[in-house]
Amino acid sequence: MRIYTTLVLCALAYVVCAQTPTYQDLPYGKTDLSDLQLTQCDFEKDANAEVLSNFGKLQYGEDLKSITLTVHKRIKIFNTYGNAAADIRISFLSYERMQNITGIEAQTVNLVDGQPSITKLDKKLIHTTGIDDERSEMEFAMPDVKPGCIIEYKYKLTERYNADIPGWEFQEGIPVRYCELSVAIPDIFYFRPQLHINLPLTTHTTATVAQVLKLMTHEVANSMTTTGTQETETYAYNNNDEVWGMANIPSLRDDAYISSFEDNVQRLNLDLVSMKPINGFDEIFSNNWGNVGYTLTQSADFGGQLNPSISNEDAIESKAALLKSDDEKIAYIFNEVKNDMKWNGHDTWYTVDGAHKAWENKSGNSTEINIILYYLLKKAKIEAYPMLVSTRENGKPDPWRTTEYEFNRAVVYVPVDSARNYVLDASGKYNLYDEAPSELLNSFGLCIDKANKKYDTVSIKKDLPVRQVILINAEIKPTGKAEGTAQILSSSYDRIAAVKKYKTEGDQAYTDSLVKGNNNLKISSVKFENMDVDTLPLTQNIAFGLTLAGSDENYIYLNPNIFTPLKANPFLADTRLTDIYYGFLRNYSINGVYKIPAGYKVDALPKNVSMIMPDKSIVFKRIVAEQDGSILVHFIIDIRKKAFGVDEYPGVHDFYKKMYEMLNEQIVLKKS
Repeated sequence: MRIYTTLVLCALAYVVCAQTPTYQDLPYGKTDLSDLQLTQCDFEKDANAEVLSNFGKLQYGEDLKSITLTVHKRIKIFNTYGNAAADIRISFLSYERMQNITGIEAQTVNLVDGQPSITKLDKKLIHTTGIDDERSEMEFAMPDVKPGCIIEYKYKLTERYNADIPGWEFQEGIPVRYCELSVAIPDIFYFRPQLHINLPLTTHTTATVAQVLKLMTHEVANSMTTTGTQETETYAYNNNDEVWGMANIPSLRDDAYISSFEDNVQRLNLDLVSMKPINGFDEIFSNNWGNVGYTLTQSADFGGQLNPSISNEDAIESKAALLKSDDEKIAYIFNEVKNDMKWNGHDTWYTVDGAHKAWENKSGNSTEINIILYYLLKKAKIEAYPMLVSTRENGKPDPWRTTEYEFNRAVVYVPVDSARNYVLDASGKYNLYDEAPSELLNSFGLCIDKANKKYDTVSIKKDLPVRQVILINAEIKPTGKAEGTAQILSSSYDRIAAVKKYKTEGDQAYTDSLVKGNNNLKISSVKFENMDVDTLPLTQNIAFGLTLAGSDENYIYLNPNIFTPLKANPFLADTRLTDIYYGFLRNYSINGVYKIPAGYKVDALPKNVSMIMPDKSIVFKRIVAEQDGSILVHFIIDIRKKAFGVDEYPGVHDFYKKMYEMLNEQIVLKKS
């Protein structure tokens, strides 16, 4: 179970002390004077706030039956924009009190007239709120937060279960000067470290420390008194101490086309591999997906929900029976559930209120909705299986971490034939039955066949490119304006995105999105075709007028890059520390016909160009020609790779720079 902490301004007691080594965990309440005087982050100058230090210390209880993680964090606020770090949330597993948070201390330190001013957190302002049936979070806002202050807080997270270690994240949404996790794990347990990092460790040490465990064997009664004595045995073991530390960690930013925070954050997980109980035999915990699947079928909140009794199921089954093909039945039942149910916004692999109650309330979490879909498909004699998946926000499941907690949603898997399968998710109002939700792509799911006791992983992907076609027909006026029409044909995920945007944001917001901030472009009308016909491409028919910037009485300048999704280069930064994730292959075809006004001729026409990445992952072509009194423009952008690693960014950056220069190269007309 992972514990995530969102930082907010907090303050701790202040004591001026001499210059301290960067990586030393100062006692709570002591702050280096130079840190109070700090005006910016040394390695990320534009940061609004910075984690000065974040130390985690994990230890077992004396009886080895519990685990305690002590966290001590200090944050510097540089300006008012950094105040977003001022609300602290610490999530924990509250189900059956498996985890609890204790010992919270927090205070803010401001430098006033060269002297520290301390404001302690009123503990009455600490609140606990439930996230779902299993998790809660402790939250509080730090007092007296001002630019230049340092906030500091500490707490203890205690876990009753001794075989699960919380995950640790070194990186955050703001830069981190130093972050360290130290653990002391009895050699009774063997946890395999899983480091997900691409930055170097600053600290990594190991040591072995001898320990003694005292065990009470029995109580001896004393015949002379009513009291007794306890006899104990001792058991010698070693603590395996290990420390991991990272310094000068840049902020993890929400870059364009990032897959998810979880997939990119620098983090450490410790997975239990084996355990040797005292006076017992070695137990191996190298679980597999088959065991996970079987356990799920036996759980009351998943396997016990797969055969719910729901109202009106006979009517739905009867209507489905009248349809000729399985595809028609699948589409009908999918749309019935999708349109009838409302997703409550919660994603878990298990049910909370149960599928039956969710159907009665017409609202439920994603798993409850999709279990209803699975049940109705089975009633219609469609081969279907519940399947656990992980959304992009949750991060890609690790195939080596065999646990249900790698997933956060259940969907329905339908193997249509040897060449096709459907991944159905009725919790999304704009999802299509024959398109796996884009947030699940390039991952895998755990398919549950309870009847045959088969539990297999299934790859979720889309191999065919998503194609968007843009057709523009316009007449250039001698006044330096252009008038015409544009037609945009969108299919697959582009269709889903367009329909969702229009129906959720409305006509005006959608029209503004087509303009993309171009004040010279005015749209007079937008008409849709096939908005409610899922099987056909969405067609947008647009009437527009365009002022051609820079034009005068002698020259007209035309930039043909209009109505394309490629208006602004998303990869301007020289460096990038996150992946590039498109999710699916893309193909754009942009075609324009621009009639030249009478009395004008072509003065400058961009050359025909073809560019291709060395690995052929991206192709760009531009064809521009004059024909029969018109300028013909044809762009092709073909993205043949779904994702790029951090190390591939320089090549993508350079390619996009050249491509956008060519996309926006102007056509020049001169008065004859």
